[in-house]
Amino acid sequence: MTRVAVALAAVLGLSLSACGSDSGSGGSDDKAKAAGITLVKPGKLTVCTHLPYKPFQYKDGTDVVGFDVDLLNLVADDLGLKQDVVNIEWAQVTSGAAFQAKKCDMGMGAMTITKERQAAISITDPYMDATQVLMAKKDSGIKTLADLRGKKLGAQADTTGKKYADENAAANGYTVIPFNDLALQENNVKSGRVAAAINDNGVLYDFVKDNPDMAVVAEFNTGEQYGFGALKDGSGPKLVAKFNELLTKAKSDGKYNEIYKKWFGVEPAK
Repeated sequence: MTRVAVALAAVLGLSLSACGSDSGSGGSDDKAKAAGITLVKPGKLTVCTHLPYKPFQYKDGTDVVGFDVDLLNLVADDLGLKQDVVNIEWAQVTSGAAFQAKKCDMGMGAMTITKERQAAISITDPYMDATQVLMAKKDSGIKTLADLRGKKLGAQADTTGKKYADENAAANGYTVIPFNDLALQENNVKSGRVAAAINDNGVLYDFVKDNPDMAVVAEFNTGEQYGFGALKDGSGPKLVAKFNELLTKAKSDGKYNEIYKKWFGVEPAK
């Protein structure tokens, strides 16, 4: 997944607190310095994303919470830091511009690992498998992309779902309507402006859970995997290596399964 912001706050880079990451001193980064990591802000692990992308990262009051937030808290807590989330244009993360401009140390956002992104930024080991799915109103009669002939399909701008929708548009005769964020995309299916939406399975299944009039009607085996991003050089590879180390540990001691179940209701498939 990847997204483009339109809200002024996102363009300016709105800084938000991350819930559950206050174990750090908020002013000391001695552990980070000892690991050879130079931080954008002393005492903080500054993380860029584009909100909302529930349940991976979204606002709960003044805090940013979610699956990705909890996973990056593994790094923040290990280094004695507080996680600080910056809401920004998603393309700045995937292109590496946000890291080069020292706006953040890492990037999160259920980001599909691609060759293009690996060429631009450092990316962690995969932390979750994903695929694209199709969501429509439960009583719409839509089951496949072919059922959308002559209709409008909503896709989130600058995402792998948008790419998949575009690649299959001519064969199935639908028009792709881009939306700048997930909430707009989902709500435009509910309002009937578009007949269906395509996006990552995690977010659309989460939306359906809270909206019984909606249904995920098809899955597409796109074989995607998520990773976290960082600067291509400098401290970036060291932060990536630190996360990879902590991810391995969390999978062995059960912490990863605990976090996964917290946000998805089940433990990950073996």
